[in-house]
Amino acid sequence: MNNKNRRLWVWWLAPAALALLAACLLFGAAGFGFPDTADPGGRLILQLRLQRVAAGFLVGAALSCAGVVFQALLRNPLAEPYVLGVSGGAAMGAALAILAGLNALSVFFLPGAAFIGALLTLGLVVRLARDPGGGAHSVYSLILSGVIVSAIASSMLMFCISVSSDTAMHNILWWMLGNLEAKSPALLLAAAVPVVIGFAGAWLLAGDLNALTLGSDMAHCLGVRARFCLALGLILATAMTAAAVSLAGLIGFVGLVVPHAARSLVGADHRRLLPVAAIGGGLLLAVCDAAARSLMETEIPVGVITAFVGGPFFLILLRSRSRRRAGWNV
Repeated sequence: MNNKNRRLWVWWLAPAALALLAACLLFGAAGFGFPDTADPGGRLILQLRLQRVAAGFLVGAALSCAGVVFQALLRNPLAEPYVLGVSGGAAMGAALAILAGLNALSVFFLPGAAFIGALLTLGLVVRLARDPGGGAHSVYSLILSGVIVSAIASSMLMFCISVSSDTAMHNILWWMLGNLEAKSPALLLAAAVPVVIGFAGAWLLAGDLNALTLGSDMAHCLGVRARFCLALGLILATAMTAAAVSLAGLIGFVGLVVPHAARSLVGADHRRLLPVAAIGGGLLLAVCDAAARSLMETEIPVGVITAFVGGPFFLILLRSRSRRRAGWNV
């Protein structure tokens, strides 16, 4: 796609996003259509739908931007919060906060606990995937380390659930599947703060991210403080992931599918890529959530819908990279 077409995509994306988000307000368990605001019940339904669409857009934008940053910093097109195990670590931290009752004390405890869990998990994954010879992390070692650490986090989470009460068990299991049920406005605001800060920080680092995709040595020659940018970028992406998980639970593949789709539309320049990925991720999750609460009489967790969409995409991408790798080794 040439530069002119890419600019047209960017100009049309914002109004199209607003129209699509408005259309998501028409879907809900109460039926299709815009609620009657003259009725108190209709106003309540509209408020819940607005809150849910806002949560979906916020979570989708956070996961997509985190995926863009992870892929740039790790130079790995398969990197994303769910695959790297960061989402699992954030879920473990948030679940521990819920079981300990910390979320009842303040809305900031849940995102904070999720951030600590995600940061510890990311550090462990990178540590396990490090090349003993000091080389770059390979694609497969990062994925394998992420899967292993995610499995460990999931087992710890299952243990916590097994010793919890029936009510807590039901709430955490439903939350783990990924859902955007109406949260309190305070929690939505608390999660929005790190997402906005993370996006702003990542966008300010866009030029450095462009350089880091060429490698740390090349970025250093271009005047980029590679280690500082790497550490700051990982912290920002982890904060966005933790906020998304604390708000909606485990939702996979959004951070993998959307960055690749956005990159094919506007190119690899992170100054354009990050805003387009944020809008695209928010739209994807809002639409998936509208489908999840409308396709059947019983609501489907939105994480199930994103897994149906992202799972095949991930397998296709992984297989295509394996074929190219095999071709290079010939």
